[in-house]
Amino acid sequence: MATVTAPAPRPALPGILRHRAAHKLLLLALAAAILVPLANAHWSSGSWPHALTVDLSGPLGRANDWIIDNRDSSPLFLYFFGYISNAVVLSVRAVYLVLLAAGWAGVTAFGALVAWRVAGVRLAIGTGVAFLVCGLLGMWVPTMQTLALMVVAVLTSVVVGALLGLAGGLSERTDRALRPVLDTMQVLPAFAYLLPVVLVFGIGVPAAVLATVVYAAPPMARLTALGLRNADPEVLEAVESLGATGRQRLLTARLPLARKQLLLGLNQTIMMALSMAVIASVIGAGGLGDRVYQALASVDVGAALAAGIPIVLLAVVLDRVTAAAGEQTDASAAEPGSNLRPWLYALGATVAVAVVARLAGALDWPSGWTLGIAEPVNRVVDWMTAHLYSGVPYLGGTADWAGHFTTWVLDPVRDGLQWLPWWSVLLIVAALAWVIGTWRTALTAVLAMAAIGVLGVWKPSLDTLSQVLAAVAVTLVLGFATGIAAARSDRFERALRPVLDVCQTMPQFVYLIPVVALFGVGRAPAVAAAVVYALPAVVRITAQGLRQVDPAALESARSLGATSAQQLRRIQLPLARPALLLAVNQGVVLVLAVVIIGGLVGGGALGYDAVFGLAQGDLATGLVAGAAIVCLGLMLDRVTQPTERRTKKGA
Repeated sequence: MATVTAPAPRPALPGILRHRAAHKLLLLALAAAILVPLANAHWSSGSWPHALTVDLSGPLGRANDWIIDNRDSSPLFLYFFGYISNAVVLSVRAVYLVLLAAGWAGVTAFGALVAWRVAGVRLAIGTGVAFLVCGLLGMWVPTMQTLALMVVAVLTSVVVGALLGLAGGLSERTDRALRPVLDTMQVLPAFAYLLPVVLVFGIGVPAAVLATVVYAAPPMARLTALGLRNADPEVLEAVESLGATGRQRLLTARLPLARKQLLLGLNQTIMMALSMAVIASVIGAGGLGDRVYQALASVDVGAALAAGIPIVLLAVVLDRVTAAAGEQTDASAAEPGSNLRPWLYALGATVAVAVVARLAGALDWPSGWTLGIAEPVNRVVDWMTAHLYSGVPYLGGTADWAGHFTTWVLDPVRDGLQWLPWWSVLLIVAALAWVIGTWRTALTAVLAMAAIGVLGVWKPSLDTLSQVLAAVAVTLVLGFATGIAAARSDRFERALRPVLDVCQTMPQFVYLIPVVALFGVGRAPAVAAAVVYALPAVVRITAQGLRQVDPAALESARSLGATSAQQLRRIQLPLARPALLLAVNQGVVLVLAVVIIGGLVGGGALGYDAVFGLAQGDLATGLVAGAAIVCLGLMLDRVTQPTERRTKKGA
């Protein structure tokens, strides 16, 4: 018999080279070995080469001048933007007059009745108490101004977002086209697009409402499109088999099936609109946001807190009511009239209360029913400043901690990033993005980072990046530790939930109040505010990811004698890896948002440029900083969010 010789075995590769990530890094190293010498030959290493920058100050300055010169004469402003501005002003004024006509008793009664109809007696009592606290703090009129602005901004955001989401949900091509637009709308910092809105509409309510719509519409659009695309295909097939037209399928099947996503979109839109309404106070929105801004400008923590508490109460109430509406199910096939009847009762009761209050001459909040907290809060702040700011024995104080954090963490990270040659920064970004995603992910991240250099703001962007990295590191350490504890203890999770709820519903602006009191001004307070703002999302996502680990895997580990720590390290954390990566991604995005606002309290870098551009009406400085922030956010998103390969071969 002929013998069959086996093929000679191929030499085994070292273990590390068998990984796909190692192959990617080797290819990247080969490309760098070719491209880096060429880059050094044409542009010296170090900071971004001046020859590769584009000066946009000239074109943007000319656009700024043209808008100012033609605002009162161009048909575009007179017959288009002018009509929009008038419609916004009239709408906000109409809502505000209705709220004033209802009086404090009518508004409180209506809010409590709506909460009772949606979520029960407990939330109704909480809603009524929240409105009464706004009056007790002497903030009833500013609260009504903010509420009127919110009603118009939210309704407009919902309509715009629903239309965009409808287009994206029914057409994959439209969805792909809208995605970068929505990404830009969400990542672009508020201060960057407040400036062009102010140039077109001037300072006042119209600019504030339209800026709020730009910021708050994307969540509604995304969740509407998601709900329409994820509709049960079997239900859609059944409806189609009955001969329903496309419009009938949309109205009778797709939209009802997407009801929860639509209400979640409404919830997120309200939260973002309220946050933006506060920021928009810098362009004349008035209301509670203006009180907070003016108090922050004079470092009056007591006055800022008196206006900040109603903002938080409004946010919590609106969040609870819309979340409860989203959790309701169509359990009963009740007649439309039976569903409408409680709302008619609530409206009738509100009108009755308002009429009684008007007849009694008690529409306005009684001046004797106010409680001034500014002075006692400022006394507490003074005590904290005297005893905590720098007077803690052996430990120093919050000012010392901020100084040490700046000296030992922020300065070295910033100096290290700015010391690196520009091409090495691009290589690091490419390596991180390619290892965690595909070559398309890496290309997008590198182009976004390179665009920052082209815009001529390389060093300020690296300064902002250093603050983001430091804040993200602190956020992840605290967030992962707290999330693990919450996932392993139901009692701790229940105790932590109200704290996270308050922190998550609090607008970004309000976070600056306590950090200014404790840490003064500078980059460290901006980082501290960013950590507090991003921490709830990281904790929630981490705890939820760990709780959703397959119980069978944990039971199997326990049967083999694994300790609690071993189960966490070897079972829960590896299986919860997607959730942990999502927590990292969300932490980065949220940290970036507040680090930029930290420009108001001495954060510097891109945040300062965006604020300076708005304050001085400098379109070039503000928009260039805003574009750089968008690119920075896009790059950070790509290097922290894994991208699934669409083919078996990978990318």
